[in-house]
Amino acid sequence: MSTTTDTANLIRLAFMCVQNAGRSQMATAFAERERERRGLDDAVEILTGGTRPADHVHEEVIEVMREEEFDLSERMPREITSEELRSCEYVATMGCSTLDVDEDESTVDIRDWDLPDPHGEDIDTVRSIRDDIHQRVVDLFDELSDDSQLSAPTN
Repeated sequence: MSTTTDTANLIRLAFMCVQNAGRSQMATAFAERERERRGLDDAVEILTGGTRPADHVHEEVIEVMREEEFDLSERMPREITSEELRSCEYVATMGCSTLDVDEDESTVDIRDWDLPDPHGEDIDTVRSIRDDIHQRVVDLFDELSDDSQLSAPTN
């Protein structure tokens, strides 16, 4: 039995911000888990990045994500290109208007989640941001599933 990926039906999601060291990293981790839980590994590609990436993921973000059984300590912030963003169906920005996509000609559905930056915040504030991000990711996957854009492979 062989499995093939139909790239024509692949949905590309991107989570981006300036540093790619906090909010977008949390969103990416939750999206990866949601993709796996829903059996959508062959249907959803997840990208993340920043316009001016930091040197590492923020320590307070690593700490609160560890509480949710994620280890972000080895993840490295990376730069995301305009080309990558334009190749996506959905891009969630984290409240830092840094998106360089020609919105007049783009087919990208841009969501500005307008979330506070967790860097330097107390742990309870970072937990609250984390929980907000988690719910937004679940809501996005629910929306895509409700719109029949995503469906798990049938066996």
